[in-house]
Amino acid sequence: MKLHLNHLRTLEAEAMYIIREAYAQFENPVILFSGGKDSIVMAHIARKAFYPAKLPFPLMHIDTGHNFPETLEFRDRFVEKMETRLIVGSVQKSIDEGRAQDENGVNASRNRIQSITLLDAIEENKVDCCLGGGRRDEEKARAKERIFSHRDDFGQWDPKNQRPELWNLYNGKKSMGEHFRVFPLSNFTELDIWQYIQLENIELPSLYFAHEREVIFRNDTILANSSYLNLKPNETPVMKKVRFRTIGDLTITGAVESDADNLEMIIGEIAASRKTERGGRADDQRSETAMEDRKKEGYF
Repeated sequence: MKLHLNHLRTLEAEAMYIIREAYAQFENPVILFSGGKDSIVMAHIARKAFYPAKLPFPLMHIDTGHNFPETLEFRDRFVEKMETRLIVGSVQKSIDEGRAQDENGVNASRNRIQSITLLDAIEENKVDCCLGGGRRDEEKARAKERIFSHRDDFGQWDPKNQRPELWNLYNGKKSMGEHFRVFPLSNFTELDIWQYIQLENIELPSLYFAHEREVIFRNDTILANSSYLNLKPNETPVMKKVRFRTIGDLTITGAVESDADNLEMIIGEIAASRKTERGGRADDQRSETAMEDRKKEGYF
């Protein structure tokens, strides 16, 4: 008798295989957890991969200090529900210790200096594998990255020095001080993620659903107004009904105007959208190679 899987169950099975393979090959893996939908889906699949046992490795969150309050509230509740351990790397602590320097100016953000805190947390906790929720359809630099992605002794990624991945064979061999980033959701699309969330009835932060919020319009991006945002003289916050397609640092995460306040409406909106998921991220608009440059420095 043949077992027939739809495309979501096929993607889920592939992600489970990759997560189990990473657990078998590495000594001290963690799940990078932002509180966004992709890391939530990955933690959900990892829990299923080892069920009925508990998740055998902790979550790691790099806290910029400029998070949405809804994200932190959801993170703490999610960790308690998963009955797992949470490692928090603090960007503010890195700044206080002189390891990182806050940006100045109207467009200041802590997004890029997260890499310093992330690499410090990896070294401090002797992590040799970071399971990330990155997907190939998000951005062109992520499309170039392998599922088992090698990082050198300085935590840096060299796109010209990737290992071949033939069929489903993954090579986690590393030298002392090196580590890997592993991306079990690489072959999901944004639409797949939302359909999977609906299929599995996965809870998400309220930020993903349309709600009234005070925002400003800047450089084709809709930013949530907050005390972390430096307003220009001509900028006036306005109330709009918005939702977020990605969740990150408050100062760079763009919203979209939307009435989609449930999963059915969001899936319909994503299916019809001609804009990319990260099109509203101010950090990706800094240069043509912004994401790839950050990844070479050790970014997620």
